[in-house]
Amino acid sequence: MSKLSPSLKGLINAPFARPGQTPAPRNIEAVYTKIADEARERKYGEKPWLALSAAATFTLNSPSSLEPLLTLASSRLSHSSSPSSSTSSNSLLESAEFIREIGLKCISFNGIPRTINSLNAFRSFLSSAHPQLSSSLSTTPSRQTTPQNIASVHARGRQLWESVYTPLDAKLEAKLAEAHPDLPVHILGSHYGPLLSDPSGERNGLGSVGRSLTSVVAIACLRAQTGVGPQVLSHVFGLRKAVEQGAHVSEFSPAASGAKEGEEKKGEEAEGIERLASDEGCEWILKSVDAISEAMAAQDGQGGGGFATPMTGRKRESKL
Repeated sequence: MSKLSPSLKGLINAPFARPGQTPAPRNIEAVYTKIADEARERKYGEKPWLALSAAATFTLNSPSSLEPLLTLASSRLSHSSSPSSSTSSNSLLESAEFIREIGLKCISFNGIPRTINSLNAFRSFLSSAHPQLSSSLSTTPSRQTTPQNIASVHARGRQLWESVYTPLDAKLEAKLAEAHPDLPVHILGSHYGPLLSDPSGERNGLGSVGRSLTSVVAIACLRAQTGVGPQVLSHVFGLRKAVEQGAHVSEFSPAASGAKEGEEKKGEEAEGIERLASDEGCEWILKSVDAISEAMAAQDGQGGGGFATPMTGRKRESKL
C-alpha cells in the first residue's frame, strides 16, 4: 500500500478541521447532575434525562463524557430501587446497555462514524474501569435482517413511520421520493425498520429504548447538531403522538421486585412521559441539550462538536 505524504497526513489532521473528539468538560458531571435533578423534581422519570444526555453527548462527539454519565446514571438507578430489586452492579450494567443502545440509534441522526468512535471508546472505558461489567455486556446481535423476518422488520418500520408522522406520513413519503426516489426507501428500509424500531422478544440483555424515548433521542441529536429545526419540530410532535397513541403505557416493564411495586413504578414512568410531552417538558428537553452543548463548546472553543459550526482558524491559501 502506498504511503501518504506528510503534507496530506498533516492536512487530514489539521487542527482547524477538528479531527479528534471533544474532551469531557470539567463541569460536565455537574451539568448532567442538574439535568437529572430537574427530571426528578419535575417527575419525568429516570430514563428520559439519561436518554437525552447520552444522545446529545454522542452527537457532540465526546465519548469521554459518557464515563461520568454512566457513573451518575447507575448511582441514581441503584438508589431509586430497593436492595432486593437491583444491586449496584446490575444498575451499572443496565445503564451501560441503555447508553450503548442509544448510541446505536444515533446512527440515524448523526451518521455512522461518530457512533463507531464513541461506542468503541465507551467499550474501552468499560473494559479498563469495570472489567467484570465488560464481560457481562451482551454480545448477541438482535437486528439481523433475514429472508424469514424481512416482512416483519418492514412492517414495524412502517408502523413507527406512521406513528411519528401521522396524518402526514404518506404526504411526507411522497415528498421525499420527489427529492430522490430511493430516499424514502432507504429511510424506511434501513432506519425506521431495522434500527429505530425495536425488535420484539428476548434480546439477550441488550438495552431497550422504546417508541417514546426514541423520539427523545431524535430531538436531542437534532437539537445538538444544529441547523435542522424542521426535523426537531417533527420529532417534538412525534413525542406527543407517542403519548396520544398510548405507546408510552406499555413501554416500561415492571420492576423485578414484585408485581405491586413494579406496576406502581411502571405507572410513574408512563406518567412522566406524559408530562415530558407537554410544552413545558419539551422546552426542558431542548434547554437541557443546550446546556450540554454549551459545556462542550466552552471546552473546545469551537462549537462543541456540532455539525453546523464552521471550521475556524483555517489559513486560506487558495486564490480561486
